[in-house]
Amino acid sequence: MSRLKQKYIKEVIPAMKEKFGYKNDLAVPRLERAILNVGLGPALKDSKFMDTVENTLLKITGQKPIKTLAKKSVSSFKIRKGMVVGMKVTLRGERMNDFVDKLINIALPRVRDFRGLSPQIMDGRGNLAIGFKEHIVFPEIKPDEVEKLHGLEVVVVTTATDDREGLELLKLLGFPFREK
Repeated sequence: MSRLKQKYIKEVIPAMKEKFGYKNDLAVPRLERAILNVGLGPALKDSKFMDTVENTLLKITGQKPIKTLAKKSVSSFKIRKGMVVGMKVTLRGERMNDFVDKLINIALPRVRDFRGLSPQIMDGRGNLAIGFKEHIVFPEIKPDEVEKLHGLEVVVVTTATDDREGLELLKLLGFPFREK
């Protein structure tokens, strides 16, 4: 069992039951999935960029990313329907727990000028979306081997019904939120 899962069972469930008055352990919000997403804007001009992004996501998650396709053509962006415009990986279960643990304890502290996450980045339904300008904050990526820097987005989806419950869940799990 991962460290995050043990922390959830031993610390988070009792604290959430006390604060929000849940009667049952299964009513307590939990992490549902983590999604990593990279847009491939520069790949329209540079074909090697797509391979770089795929290898990066594969190293970070241990899972092959899927290619997201354009749903319609946009002439001003030179995008045609069916073109690859991004890549994403969805993690669930043990892989998600391991990734979120790595995100909290290793990746976020390595972000340049990091002073904590803003509580305002919650989406209104208890989910958290974090954007990284550089993918080299993850320990699997060696900065001297990087050809091109790119950003990525991490979305942590919870079963919480609103931001108040989701924020409390994520704080108890160890996400470093700053005070308003």
